Amino acid sequence: MKHIPRKRFGQNFLKDGEVIAGIISAIAPISSDKVIEIGPGLGALTFPLLGRLDRLDVVEVDRDIVERLTSLRREKLFIHQADALKFDFSSLGGDLRVVGNLPYNISTPLLFHLSTFSGSIRDMHFMLQKEVIERMIASPSTHDYGRLSVMLQQKFHMEKLFEVAPESFDPAPKVWSAIVRMIPIRGAREIPGFDEIVLAAFSQRRKTLRNTLKGILDLKDFEALGIDPQARAENLSVADYEAIAGHKR
Repeated sequence: MKHIPRKRFGQNFLKDGEVIAGIISAIAPISSDKVIEIGPGLGALTFPLLGRLDRLDVVEVDRDIVERLTSLRREKLFIHQADALKFDFSSLGGDLRVVGNLPYNISTPLLFHLSTFSGSIRDMHFMLQKEVIERMIASPSTHDYGRLSVMLQQKFHMEKLFEVAPESFDPAPKVWSAIVRMIPIRGAREIPGFDEIVLAAFSQRRKTLRNTLKGILDLKDFEALGIDPQARAENLSVADYEAIAGHKR
């Protein structure tokens, strides 16, 4: 029976064989790798991965897809029926390799959720909306640089691998997609207050830091940090935000 894609789950199923082969090549799995796939869907990546791995864990919220995968009775396939936004990825151990065609409607909160497990993760390879990846890897003082850039760059090395056209999916989305590789930065510091400072700074992008960080930094703090209070949030590097959070501890 044909599975009807569900809008509420943001389902767009990958069907392009060349794209699938390109993603598997980028992941380059070996049999002993601990791979977790988020949102296996109809198995575009699942089945090629199963052909290379001793074990594959998948996290899927759609009960119909879970039932479909369960009926295949693949011994190496371990299915976790769960919302990836709430799933404890550390429960699967360490040195994890996380992959998936992520639902675009929850991609940002899901990336933030996954970042909390960075200590258990070796790398991640995701299909995402191209515009989201451009924001993830953006440099300071550019249009795409924002809260997402700072929050993820503080924990991950990231690289856009290649782009994917809408017609590679069923149904075809209205936007281009791309593949990103994310590798946790070992030794990345957990700095109390970092998240809150970044959120405050980008809460009103058009205002200067003197206004958005009022109550957090005064003029003496700006001077001590060597940061221009007339600059805007997008002008600061990740290191600048780390310095602010460290200064206020």
